[in-house]
Amino acid sequence: MEWKKEFKILFWTITAFVLAFFMPLGNARFKESVMAMLDLTKWYAQEHVILCLLPAFFIAGVIAVFVSQGAVMKYFGAKAKKWVAYTVASVSGTILAVCSCTILPLFSSIHKRGAGLGPAIAFLYSGPAINILAIILTARILGFEMGVARIIGAVVFAVVIGSAMSLIYRKEERVKREEQISFPDMPEKRPMWQTAFHFFTLVLILVFANWGKPGNDVTSGGWYWLWANKWYITSVFAGFLIFSLIFILKLKWQHVILAAVATAGSSFISSSPLIPMIVGIAGLSIITLLDKNESENREWALSTWDFTKQIMPLLAIGVIIAGFLLGSTHDETAMAGIIPNEWVAKLVGGNSVFSNFFASIVGAFMYFATLTEVPILQGLMSAGMGKGPALALLLAGPSLSLPNMLVIRGVLGTQKTLVYVLLVVIMATISGLIYGAI
Repeated sequence: MEWKKEFKILFWTITAFVLAFFMPLGNARFKESVMAMLDLTKWYAQEHVILCLLPAFFIAGVIAVFVSQGAVMKYFGAKAKKWVAYTVASVSGTILAVCSCTILPLFSSIHKRGAGLGPAIAFLYSGPAINILAIILTARILGFEMGVARIIGAVVFAVVIGSAMSLIYRKEERVKREEQISFPDMPEKRPMWQTAFHFFTLVLILVFANWGKPGNDVTSGGWYWLWANKWYITSVFAGFLIFSLIFILKLKWQHVILAAVATAGSSFISSSPLIPMIVGIAGLSIITLLDKNESENREWALSTWDFTKQIMPLLAIGVIIAGFLLGSTHDETAMAGIIPNEWVAKLVGGNSVFSNFFASIVGAFMYFATLTEVPILQGLMSAGMGKGPALALLLAGPSLSLPNMLVIRGVLGTQKTLVYVLLVVIMATISGLIYGAI
């Protein structure tokens, strides 16, 4: 149908022309929305890509290459006991402490390795939702009840939504289970503890490199100490990574030490932590790509690149659209999007079905970096937001975002993504209604 293709080209050409022709450049709201879009995109590039996403891509590569399919299926597949699979998946956020975008490479990796849809979805939801520091911050700033409601809701959501997805697509899952039951137990190339050591070393580097300050008014305590010393702690785990690269992955020690010295040296050149991270990631990429002793090391780098190519463009598009529509909300100097913040505040007052549903929708599409949802919600509550809609936004927001949805669609397809988003929104709405009525 050649004419359909040509008609589609014509349609998008006309659409682009009309948008350009009628662009309201003189409108103040439009100008602020464009600035908010650019501000959020710039902040995302500076604060999130290098420290969060790139390490996450390497971790996803570890799962794809070094963790055998049998190991993934042992905990998440057909052979796993359901209570084990959902327990591991639903509490993963306490370890990972990631946002809705950083969880995506890890989710994509375990899904490709044969994890069941239910446990994979539970993992996808819980990763950003059960961030222990975010829950503590919620309890401290928004109240103890809200903190407890958030953690209970997040754990229950992970299990219920994962189970619901598994039930809805039970025919597909049955076929997958039948295939996996006959899947032979493949021997591990190296002891499991070695792979686990390498994996969790990378996870802990990701966690501490992104450890957020507990609050502007907090100047003491354990959480503050961890934040104040996070780069020293990250350096310790970087030392563990050097050990792992040399003694577990069998990379040439001269190459590893050279990359480590370059990374350490770059920290004295610039006060920004981004420079050592860039140098370290570049060094790791080069020594693994050029390694000729172990084919898996090169596969690790190539798999990391595959995840980057698949996910990064969709995230970029999502961040740009989210910034234009809903504004830049990464700090207290938030910039409004084309949808005025006052509208949002007015629509989420009280505890009606609509206010809870609207809060769930806004949370689902808005992008929240780790921990930023708490001060944003504090501002909305001071503007009249009800406590029920506040919980609804907390349960829908951190685990979903427009960039996140675009990537999930690439992994699961349009239909499963819509069902997943709908389940999160419905459950967040119901939870908000119940909490608001108590």
